[in-house]
Amino acid sequence: MQITDFKALTFDCYGTLIDWESGMFNALQPLVARAKRPLSRDEVLAAHGRHESSQQLVTPAMPYSRLLAMVYKRLAEEWGVPAPFDEALAYGRSIKDWPAFPDSAEALKYLKQHYRLVILSNVDNESFAFSNAKLGVTFDATYTAEDIGSYKPSPRNFTYMLDKLATLGIGKSDVLHTAESLFHDHGPANEFGLASCWIHRRHEQGGFGATMNPGKQPHYDFRFTSMKALADEHRKLSGGR
Repeated sequence: MQITDFKALTFDCYGTLIDWESGMFNALQPLVARAKRPLSRDEVLAAHGRHESSQQLVTPAMPYSRLLAMVYKRLAEEWGVPAPFDEALAYGRSIKDWPAFPDSAEALKYLKQHYRLVILSNVDNESFAFSNAKLGVTFDATYTAEDIGSYKPSPRNFTYMLDKLATLGIGKSDVLHTAESLFHDHGPANEFGLASCWIHRRHEQGGFGATMNPGKQPHYDFRFTSMKALADEHRKLSGGR
């Protein structure tokens, strides 16, 4: 199996293409600064991941920007910090400021010449529009949690994506699911028999950052530490075309 065997790359966005951990950590600084003790970056991200995951389970239809406001509220309570709700809402709107990884736009521009590119993301459509502008490509399809009414790793999201891809003439064997999160993406990809590619953005930090520990290590078919490395591998296999 080689990455050139596929017709479509389906992407998680946040953590894979958009540097959500830097974006959320920076946007949480007003809250972190008021905490009663110093909090490390990994502590902040792990707490965020816990509250985000539980909120997604209990309010699966809540738009992501609003869900982030609830996460902010729960973090303030955990850290014993007063936080007005308008501040929580502002945090939810901070998605528009989350940066793309430096290599994402160029890699996507190259890959667009060789694959159909699809987003499957735990986000709302309005917030993704801001991120899409930073990525610089037109995706062939975009499936969000707002469209589906649930959040990954729910199997509903992958069922929805595969059903919709079928209407575009893209079968399961045509798809390479490409993502950073073992919890949100590679575990469900295994359950659906999808080939997957791990973009291991956290290879230098270790741990799971703002995602939950998946427990059992999922299988993945390819691993790269950046989108640039994925694009470079395609260039090598295709003779630079």
